[in-house]
Amino acid sequence: MTDGLKSILRAGLVMLFLGTAAAPARADWLFTPYLGVVFGGSANTFNIDQLDDQFEQRLNFGGSLGMMGNGIFGFEVDYNVTPNFFQIKGPTEDIELLDFDSSMQTLMGNLVVGAPIGGTTGRGIRPYASGGVGLMRSNLSSPGDLFDDLSTNELGINVGGGLIAFLSDTVGLRADVRYFRGLEQEEDDDPAADDDFIDEDFGFEDFNFWRAVIGVTFRFGR
Repeated sequence: MTDGLKSILRAGLVMLFLGTAAAPARADWLFTPYLGVVFGGSANTFNIDQLDDQFEQRLNFGGSLGMMGNGIFGFEVDYNVTPNFFQIKGPTEDIELLDFDSSMQTLMGNLVVGAPIGGTTGRGIRPYASGGVGLMRSNLSSPGDLFDDLSTNELGINVGGGLIAFLSDTVGLRADVRYFRGLEQEEDDDPAADDDFIDEDFGFEDFNFWRAVIGVTFRFGR
């Protein structure tokens, strides 16, 4: 599984580079500010009686900038912020053990496959699937200096899909649902033999969550 994951990471980075370098002259550039919720997340790091470390639904906001050509392939960069991300939940109600301030930020580079039903101008719909790799940054702090501020930067993946319904040449509505999961570096038997970061072995972390958003898409560039 490790070798397969390394191959996927390498292929994804290469395809993102080639897609950017070989962007066609005629292309739709799509900018989408959005709002949404995160849900179904878990760190799976501890269990105490009836408590587990699931996350309650939290509002999030962000935006994506992408390119879609006349065909079905494209790419996008997606940035998202979820304030007050971490929350411990009990079986019947939310339980705030400590007054934490926290947030989660993600920055992902994604490949996009979407079918332009109705054409690439005027009204139409574009269902799509998307996936890629990027950074996941978590922050945790406590009022009153109970502990030092904690911040982590980790590699992560995301996969999902959605639909863009264009109302005109330039404006559309977008709905998107995707799954995020962290990656962790595994123990390296021979670190001296590694040439660069991509040579490291990575596996899936327990940390994961879902995100659903809606936004307004602005189409330009033709």
